[in-house]
Amino acid sequence: MQAKAASNWPPLPRVIGSAYEGGFYAGQISTSGNGIPDYNLVVGPVASAQSTLKWKLVNTTTAGTSSDIDGPANSAAMNDITHPAAQFCEGLTIGGFSDWYMPATNELEVCYYNLKPTTQLNNTGSGINPNAVPARASNYTTGTPAQTTAAAFITSTGAEAFANDVYWSSTQVSAIYARRQIFGNGVIYGDNKIVDCKVRAIRRVAV
Repeated sequence: MQAKAASNWPPLPRVIGSAYEGGFYAGQISTSGNGIPDYNLVVGPVASAQSTLKWKLVNTTTAGTSSDIDGPANSAAMNDITHPAAQFCEGLTIGGFSDWYMPATNELEVCYYNLKPTTQLNNTGSGINPNAVPARASNYTTGTPAQTTAAAFITSTGAEAFANDVYWSSTQVSAIYARRQIFGNGVIYGDNKIVDCKVRAIRRVAV
């Protein structure tokens, strides 16, 4: 009797930090916040998908940028010369993909949680993320998340590591402020849009 072919379903879990769809696998999000993933997140290569730019050139409100999870919509609303960070992300073509964008707050947070570059203690005032998979209803502890185990994303030794620095999200807080996250201790806070800060483009792949 012929042996039955091995099933390819369900698919094996992807490894955080592994090469994937033009960049590196960073985890999953649930845009509805129900814990069921609908997108895989892809972090772009540091050499081509990271820069240091202003969120906006002037302190005025930008319509369509208030979402904590819809990075593509936020980013598309800023695809012009007055929004250097988002325009940089929107203009990228990497690995044959041109749908890169500036991550919203809860997307950026998933990148921090899964790809934390340092052993620094977390600030315990940030970390709640209803769009993470699994969802997180409480803030970080000092030790969770721990430094990533993905070698390429560890500070000082990994070629793809996030800097121990501050990264913009595409989520606006007010006419003056937009959210950003420190990739050393995880603090999420609002800061002046006209300040230069790191930004790293991501893309989504439907699950």
